[in-house]
Amino acid sequence: MANKGRVTIDKEQCKGCSNCVSVCPTKILYLDKDNMNSWGYYPASVTDMEKCIGCANCAIMCPDLCIVVERLDNKNKASEK
Repeated sequence: MANKGRVTIDKEQCKGCSNCVSVCPTKILYLDKDNMNSWGYYPASVTDMEKCIGCANCAIMCPDLCIVVERLDNKNKASEK
């Protein structure tokens, strides 16, 4: 089975720098131009969580630590590795 992951973005803290968007190998991240946070930024969002492979490139590149990636096992539970 292919690797799966779950991305959680703290949209209130996200400054919309798009670093995560540019490094996502499956291109599931985008800047949500329809939803501005209270700081006036357009935060990153996920288009299709099912396509996330759990690589965590987005979390690694986030300068504000707004992204958490959970790697999922075959039963869609967070793995204990």
